[in-house]
Amino acid sequence: MDQPRRMKVLQAIVEDYVASREPVGSKALVERHNLGVSSATVRNDMAELEDEGLIAAPHTSSGRIPTDKGYRYFVDRISEVRPLSIAEKRAVQRLLDNSDGIDDMMAATVQVLSQLTRQVAVIQYPHMDSSVIRRVEFVLLSEDRMLAVLILSTGRVDQRVVYLNEVVDQPTLDVLAQVFMKYLDNVSPYNLSQALTDVQAAVPQEHQQLVCALGNAVELLAEAGHRDRILMAGTANLARSPQDFSHSIGPILEALEEQVVLLKLLTEMENDVHGLSVRIGDENFGSLGDTSVVAAGYGPGDAAKIGVVGPTRMDYPSTMSAVRAIARYLSRILSS
Repeated sequence: MDQPRRMKVLQAIVEDYVASREPVGSKALVERHNLGVSSATVRNDMAELEDEGLIAAPHTSSGRIPTDKGYRYFVDRISEVRPLSIAEKRAVQRLLDNSDGIDDMMAATVQVLSQLTRQVAVIQYPHMDSSVIRRVEFVLLSEDRMLAVLILSTGRVDQRVVYLNEVVDQPTLDVLAQVFMKYLDNVSPYNLSQALTDVQAAVPQEHQQLVCALGNAVELLAEAGHRDRILMAGTANLARSPQDFSHSIGPILEALEEQVVLLKLLTEMENDVHGLSVRIGDENFGSLGDTSVVAAGYGPGDAAKIGVVGPTRMDYPSTMSAVRAIARYLSRILSS
């Protein structure tokens, strides 16, 4: 059989089914697409595609729909991922450029990705493997409370209230913050022990107890950044098309909420097609086996992931385009 023509037939079936959610017949394919052959020839091509497990007939319908294998065959042969439109690029740039801090930027990112793809958007916070400390601040809140603030090179900001056992003023805290920065500036959050020991040795005996409390707070803030965090938006998009899933969407929503399965999946996904990773149907874990996941790495070493979760009946080219574009934009922001 003509391989290029068969690919065109499969592509046409995928496009029509994604657009209409209706099984696709040979007559409709000939009418809607410039295949250059008769309905009988297209029926023969469809029969071969079905024999190979790339399309299937739902129930007794005369039309066909793509299988997970068919989607995979289609995705693997996408020759290029189109860029975002000028309007889409401007929307992304406007939202991310106006973000105030890492948390705001992460929230804006999943919102715009969910809007662009009409799927569930998910993002891992940037991994801290290559991040370093940029600033430490101690802010007096009251006589017995102060705020410890840790700012990293990724833009991440963590803060923690510290309860004081002694009277201290803001100028003293400012001086101690300078001592901390002398030893912690440009240090990885993973390698704080020696730096904090050096801080302890550098301050007068009268401040030893206070510096110990401040050092513990900084360690806890750094440890908080080690944990993988996922932010998501657009879960309501799943509920808008429950017929796209062979089973209840309940287990899918639970898996997204619990995040453990999703985090494991994202961690194992590696960029392969056009700088992206695409998992379809049964290629995913557990209750996510009824979905497709499109993800891309971003940030230092592409270690963190951003992507979307949706039904296998997904507009793969547009989704891949949006995920890749936003991942690249985030990487540029974090490296600047």
